[in-house]
Amino acid sequence: MTDPRFAQAVQNYELGLKAMQERKFERAKAIFSKVVTGSSRELADRAAVHLATCNQQLASSSTSFKTPEEHYDYAVSLINAGQFEEAQTHLEKLLKQNSKSDYAQYGLAILSCVLGNVEEALAHLDKAIKLNPQNRLQARNDSDFQRLVDDPRFTELLYPEPGQPAPVAPPPSSKRR
Repeated sequence: MTDPRFAQAVQNYELGLKAMQERKFERAKAIFSKVVTGSSRELADRAAVHLATCNQQLASSSTSFKTPEEHYDYAVSLINAGQFEEAQTHLEKLLKQNSKSDYAQYGLAILSCVLGNVEEALAHLDKAIKLNPQNRLQARNDSDFQRLVDDPRFTELLYPEPGQPAPVAPPPSSKRR
């Protein structure tokens, strides 16, 4: 019969590996910490190696950025790498630091569009354009908005009637992905 503590340690070890593969290093770190303090010496040694990797990843990802623009570029690179949750975290952090950050709104518009959240994409793009009208011109040629090309609300945002204020997009939903 298998020792239930050992079985739990194996299960935790496997959960930690899964979290690492998903690049959820905080979660993996917490799980591996449990395994390291467990009764199985062999699993504890393996978990310690993975724990060190998690700590290294977390240290490198908490890179300090010299400028907000550098931070934004990093967030865009995360979008391009398919690390959407982490990108969203960085873009929201930029927005917290400066609520008038048009490029953070623009980045959130791109991220929302890539994820298929049309309403959120339109709302963020609307805010980005209001903060900096140059974003209207940039969005016209941005292939990241391809999904919105046939949406009349997108067209109205990018090509408002002369003399008419640009339409107000609906507020983004509060649902987190």
